[in-house]
Amino acid sequence: MGSDRHVVMREDVILGAGLLAAAANIIMQLGRPGVGYGVVESRVDDGNVYRRPFKRGRTTLTYLAVAMLGTDEERAAYRRAVNAQHAQVVSTASSPVPYNAFDPELQLWVAACLYKGFEDVHTAYLCPLPADELDEVYRAAAPLGTTLQVPEDMWPADRAAFEQYWRRGLDQVHIDDTVREYLRGIATASFLPRPLHLLTRRFNLFVTTGFLPPEFREQMRLRWTARQQRRFDGMNRVLGRIIRASPQVVRAFPYNVCLWDLRRRLRAGKPLV
Repeated sequence: MGSDRHVVMREDVILGAGLLAAAANIIMQLGRPGVGYGVVESRVDDGNVYRRPFKRGRTTLTYLAVAMLGTDEERAAYRRAVNAQHAQVVSTASSPVPYNAFDPELQLWVAACLYKGFEDVHTAYLCPLPADELDEVYRAAAPLGTTLQVPEDMWPADRAAFEQYWRRGLDQVHIDDTVREYLRGIATASFLPRPLHLLTRRFNLFVTTGFLPPEFREQMRLRWTARQQRRFDGMNRVLGRIIRASPQVVRAFPYNVCLWDLRRRLRAGKPLV
Protein backbone atom coordinates (compact mmCIF):
# COMPACT_ATOMS: atom_id res chain seq x y z
CA MET A 1 0.00 0.00 0.00
CA GLY A 2 2.87 2.36 0.82
CA SER A 3 4.31 1.77 -2.65
CA ASP A 4 0.95 2.56 -4.32
CA ARG A 5 0.73 5.78 -2.34
CA HIS A 6 4.14 6.83 -3.60
CA VAL A 7 3.00 6.35 -7.19
CA VAL A 8 -0.11 8.47 -6.65
CA MET A 9 1.88 11.20 -4.96
CA ARG A 10 4.49 11.24 -7.70
CA GLU A 11 1.71 11.68 -10.26
CA ASP A 12 0.28 14.50 -8.19
CA VAL A 13 3.63 16.30 -8.17
CA ILE A 14 4.45 15.90 -11.87
CA LEU A 15 2.35 18.62 -13.48
CA GLY A 16 2.45 19.42 -17.17
CA ALA A 17 2.02 23.09 -16.30
CA GLY A 18 5.47 22.84 -14.78
CA LEU A 19 6.81 23.21 -18.32
CA LEU A 20 6.40 26.94 -17.75
CA ALA A 21 9.23 26.63 -15.23
CA ALA A 22 11.41 24.47 -17.49
CA ALA A 23 13.75 27.24 -18.66
CA ALA A 24 14.25 28.42 -15.08
CA ASN A 25 15.18 24.90 -14.05
CA ILE A 26 17.67 24.60 -16.89
CA ILE A 27 19.31 27.82 -15.74
CA MET A 28 19.53 26.44 -12.21
CA GLN A 29 21.15 23.22 -13.44
CA LEU A 30 23.64 24.99 -15.70
CA GLY A 31 24.49 27.46 -12.95
CA ARG A 32 27.04 24.92 -11.76
CA PRO A 33 30.00 25.56 -14.11
CA GLY A 34 30.72 21.87 -14.74
CA VAL A 35 27.13 21.35 -15.88
CA GLY A 36 26.98 24.61 -17.79
CA TYR A 37 30.08 24.00 -19.86
CA GLY A 38 29.19 20.34 -20.29
CA VAL A 39 26.04 21.45 -22.08
CA VAL A 40 27.46 24.47 -23.92
CA GLU A 41 30.40 22.48 -25.30
CA SER A 42 28.55 19.19 -25.81
CA ARG A 43 29.35 17.45 -29.07
CA VAL A 44 26.13 15.40 -28.96
CA ASP A 45 24.09 16.90 -31.80
CA ASP A 46 20.90 15.07 -30.77
CA GLY A 47 21.05 16.73 -27.37
CA ASN A 48 21.54 20.27 -28.64
CA VAL A 49 18.40 22.26 -27.87
CA TYR A 50 19.32 24.91 -30.47
CA ARG A 51 19.60 22.35 -33.27
CA ARG A 52 16.93 19.83 -32.30
CA PRO A 53 14.69 21.54 -29.73
CA PHE A 54 11.72 19.18 -29.93
CA LYS A 55 13.80 16.02 -29.77
CA ARG A 56 15.77 17.45 -26.84
CA GLY A 57 12.52 18.34 -25.10
CA ARG A 58 11.10 14.85 -25.61
CA THR A 59 14.27 13.25 -24.22
CA THR A 60 14.19 15.38 -21.08
CA LEU A 61 10.47 14.94 -20.44
CA THR A 62 10.75 11.19 -20.95
CA TYR A 63 13.60 11.04 -18.46
CA LEU A 64 11.51 12.83 -15.83
CA ALA A 65 8.53 10.59 -16.55
CA VAL A 66 10.45 7.32 -16.37
CA ALA A 67 12.48 8.40 -13.32
CA MET A 68 9.38 9.30 -11.32
CA LEU A 69 6.73 6.96 -12.74
CA GLY A 70 8.50 4.16 -14.58
CA THR A 71 9.44 0.67 -13.46
CA ASP A 72 12.96 -0.40 -12.49
CA GLU A 73 13.30 -2.16 -15.85
CA GLU A 74 12.23 0.95 -17.76
CA ARG A 75 14.66 3.10 -15.80
CA ALA A 76 17.49 0.67 -16.54
CA ALA A 77 16.69 0.74 -20.26
CA TYR A 78 16.61 4.52 -20.34
CA ARG A 79 19.84 4.70 -18.34
CA ARG A 80 21.60 2.65 -21.00
CA ALA A 81 20.28 4.92 -23.75
CA VAL A 82 21.24 8.14 -21.97
CA ASN A 83 24.65 6.80 -20.96
CA ALA A 84 25.51 6.21 -24.60
CA GLN A 85 25.11 9.93 -25.21
CA HIS A 86 26.64 11.07 -21.92
CA ALA A 87 29.80 9.10 -22.72
CA GLN A 88 30.56 11.79 -25.31
CA VAL A 89 30.21 14.68 -22.85
CA VAL A 90 33.65 15.18 -21.36
CA SER A 91 35.86 18.25 -21.11
CA THR A 92 38.86 18.81 -23.35
CA ALA A 93 42.19 20.51 -22.74
CA SER A 94 40.66 23.80 -23.93
CA SER A 95 37.57 23.65 -21.67
CA PRO A 96 37.45 26.45 -19.06
CA VAL A 97 36.40 23.95 -16.37
CA PRO A 98 36.71 20.15 -16.11
CA TYR A 99 33.52 18.16 -16.49
CA ASN A 100 32.26 14.67 -17.21
CA ALA A 101 28.62 13.73 -17.68
CA PHE A 102 29.22 10.63 -15.55
CA ASP A 103 30.35 12.71 -12.56
CA PRO A 104 27.90 11.79 -9.76
CA GLU A 105 28.43 15.15 -8.03
CA LEU A 106 27.29 17.05 -11.13
CA GLN A 107 24.42 14.63 -11.68
CA LEU A 108 23.33 15.08 -8.07
CA TRP A 109 23.16 18.84 -8.60
CA VAL A 110 21.02 18.39 -11.71
CA ALA A 111 18.71 15.98 -9.86
CA ALA A 112 18.46 18.38 -6.92
CA CYS A 113 17.41 21.19 -9.26
CA LEU A 114 14.78 18.93 -10.83
CA TYR A 115 13.35 18.04 -7.41
CA LYS A 116 13.39 21.69 -6.35
CA GLY A 117 11.49 22.53 -9.52
CA PHE A 118 8.79 19.94 -8.82
CA GLU A 119 8.35 21.29 -5.31
CA ASP A 120 8.20 24.94 -6.44
CA VAL A 121 5.69 24.21 -9.21
CA HIS A 122 3.40 22.26 -6.88
CA THR A 123 3.48 25.14 -4.40
CA ALA A 124 2.79 27.71 -7.13
CA TYR A 125 -0.13 25.93 -8.81
CA LEU A 126 -1.69 23.72 -6.17
CA CYS A 127 -0.63 24.23 -2.58
CA PRO A 128 2.29 23.48 -0.29
CA LEU A 129 2.22 19.78 0.61
CA PRO A 130 1.89 18.84 4.29
CA ALA A 131 5.30 18.07 5.78
CA ASP A 132 4.71 14.32 6.06
CA GLU A 133 3.55 14.03 2.43
CA LEU A 134 6.42 16.19 1.23
CA ASP A 135 8.83 13.90 3.06
CA GLU A 136 7.42 10.93 1.15
CA VAL A 137 7.57 12.72 -2.18
CA TYR A 138 11.16 13.72 -1.46
CA ARG A 139 12.19 10.14 -0.75
CA ALA A 140 10.32 8.98 -3.85
CA ALA A 141 12.19 11.58 -5.94
CA ALA A 142 15.59 9.92 -5.44
CA PRO A 143 15.35 8.22 -8.89
CA LEU A 144 15.82 11.66 -10.45
CA GLY A 145 19.47 11.04 -9.63
CA THR A 146 19.78 7.32 -9.06
CA THR A 147 18.32 6.51 -12.49
CA LEU A 148 21.74 7.58 -13.77
CA GLN A 149 25.00 7.55 -11.77
CA VAL A 150 24.05 8.99 -8.38
CA PRO A 151 24.44 6.28 -5.70
CA GLU A 152 21.47 6.01 -3.35
CA ASP A 153 23.58 7.03 -0.37
CA MET A 154 24.49 10.32 -2.10
CA TRP A 155 20.85 11.45 -2.21
CA PRO A 156 20.45 13.55 0.98
CA ALA A 157 18.72 11.44 3.62
CA ASP A 158 15.80 13.80 4.28
CA ARG A 159 14.57 17.27 3.41
CA ALA A 160 16.60 18.89 6.18
CA ALA A 161 19.75 17.33 4.74
CA PHE A 162 18.61 18.36 1.26
CA GLU A 163 18.22 21.99 2.34
CA GLN A 164 21.75 21.95 3.73
CA TYR A 165 23.02 20.45 0.49
CA TRP A 166 21.07 23.05 -1.52
CA ARG A 167 22.49 25.98 0.41
CA ARG A 168 26.02 24.65 -0.04
CA GLY A 169 25.31 24.11 -3.73
CA LEU A 170 24.27 27.74 -4.20
CA ASP A 171 27.76 28.77 -3.12
CA GLN A 172 29.13 26.90 -6.16
CA VAL A 173 26.81 28.59 -8.65
CA HIS A 174 28.63 30.86 -11.08
CA ILE A 175 27.37 31.86 -14.52
CA ASP A 176 29.98 33.52 -16.70
CA ASP A 177 29.39 35.44 -19.93
CA THR A 178 29.62 32.36 -22.17
CA VAL A 179 27.08 30.31 -20.26
CA ARG A 180 24.90 33.37 -19.62
CA GLU A 181 24.59 34.05 -23.34
CA TYR A 182 23.60 30.41 -23.94
CA LEU A 183 21.04 30.56 -21.14
CA ARG A 184 19.65 33.90 -22.27
CA GLY A 185 18.63 32.13 -25.46
CA ILE A 186 16.88 29.47 -23.37
CA ALA A 187 15.07 32.13 -21.32
CA THR A 188 13.85 33.93 -24.46
CA ALA A 189 13.00 30.70 -26.34
CA SER A 190 15.35 31.59 -29.19
CA PHE A 191 15.84 27.87 -29.90
CA LEU A 192 12.30 27.67 -31.29
CA PRO A 193 11.44 28.27 -34.95
CA ARG A 194 11.39 32.01 -35.57
CA PRO A 195 7.58 32.54 -35.56
CA LEU A 196 7.26 30.70 -32.23
CA HIS A 197 10.26 32.51 -30.83
CA LEU A 198 8.83 35.93 -31.68
CA LEU A 199 5.46 34.94 -30.26
CA THR A 200 6.74 33.56 -26.94
CA ARG A 201 10.02 35.30 -26.12
CA ARG A 202 8.64 38.04 -23.83
CA PHE A 203 6.32 35.70 -21.96
CA ASN A 204 8.96 33.00 -21.64
CA LEU A 205 11.45 35.47 -20.20
CA PHE A 206 8.81 36.72 -17.75
CA VAL A 207 7.84 33.29 -16.36
CA THR A 208 11.45 32.11 -16.39
CA THR A 209 12.56 35.08 -14.31
CA GLY A 210 9.59 34.60 -12.01
CA PHE A 211 10.46 30.99 -11.25
CA LEU A 212 14.17 31.68 -10.69
CA PRO A 213 15.40 31.99 -7.11
CA PRO A 214 16.99 35.40 -6.45
CA GLU A 215 20.52 33.98 -6.51
CA PHE A 216 20.07 32.86 -10.11
CA ARG A 217 18.39 36.07 -11.23
CA GLU A 218 21.43 37.93 -9.99
CA GLN A 219 23.80 35.60 -11.84
CA MET A 220 21.74 36.01 -15.01
CA ARG A 221 21.53 39.79 -14.50
CA LEU A 222 17.76 39.71 -14.80
CA ARG A 223 15.71 42.56 -13.36
CA TRP A 224 12.64 41.67 -11.29
CA THR A 225 10.31 44.22 -9.70
CA ALA A 226 7.56 44.04 -7.10
CA ARG A 227 5.04 44.80 -9.86
CA GLN A 228 6.28 41.86 -11.90
CA GLN A 229 6.03 39.63 -8.84
CA ARG A 230 2.37 40.64 -8.37
CA ARG A 231 1.64 39.84 -12.03
CA PHE A 232 3.44 36.51 -11.70
CA ASP A 233 1.53 35.57 -8.53
CA GLY A 234 -1.77 36.54 -10.13
CA MET A 235 -1.05 34.43 -13.21
CA ASN A 236 -0.22 31.44 -11.02
CA ARG A 237 -3.43 31.82 -9.02
CA VAL A 238 -5.50 31.70 -12.22
CA LEU A 239 -3.54 28.73 -13.57
CA GLY A 240 -3.83 27.01 -10.23
CA ARG A 241 -7.62 27.19 -10.32
CA ILE A 242 -7.62 25.70 -13.83
CA ILE A 243 -5.21 22.92 -12.86
CA ARG A 244 -7.14 21.99 -9.71
CA ALA A 245 -10.31 21.66 -11.77
CA SER A 246 -8.61 19.44 -14.36
CA PRO A 247 -8.65 15.61 -14.30
CA GLN A 248 -5.39 13.85 -13.48
CA VAL A 249 -4.80 12.73 -17.07
CA VAL A 250 -4.82 16.38 -18.18
CA ARG A 251 -2.62 17.52 -15.30
CA ALA A 252 0.00 14.90 -16.16
CA PHE A 253 0.19 15.74 -19.88
CA PRO A 254 2.68 15.51 -21.60
CA TYR A 255 4.58 13.30 -19.12
CA ASN A 256 1.99 10.53 -19.43
CA VAL A 257 2.30 10.62 -23.23
CA CYS A 258 6.11 10.50 -23.02
CA LEU A 259 5.94 7.44 -20.75
CA TRP A 260 3.48 5.78 -23.14
CA ASP A 261 5.83 6.54 -26.04
CA LEU A 262 8.80 5.09 -24.15
CA ARG A 263 6.92 1.85 -23.54
CA ARG A 264 5.90 1.72 -27.20
CA ARG A 265 9.52 2.17 -28.27
CA LEU A 266 10.69 -0.53 -25.88
CA ARG A 267 8.17 -3.02 -27.27
CA ALA A 268 9.13 -2.16 -30.84
CA GLY A 269 12.89 -2.23 -30.17
CA LYS A 270 13.26 1.39 -31.33
CA PRO A 271 15.88 3.86 -30.06
CA LEU A 272 14.81 5.51 -26.80
CA VAL A 273 16.62 8.82 -27.24
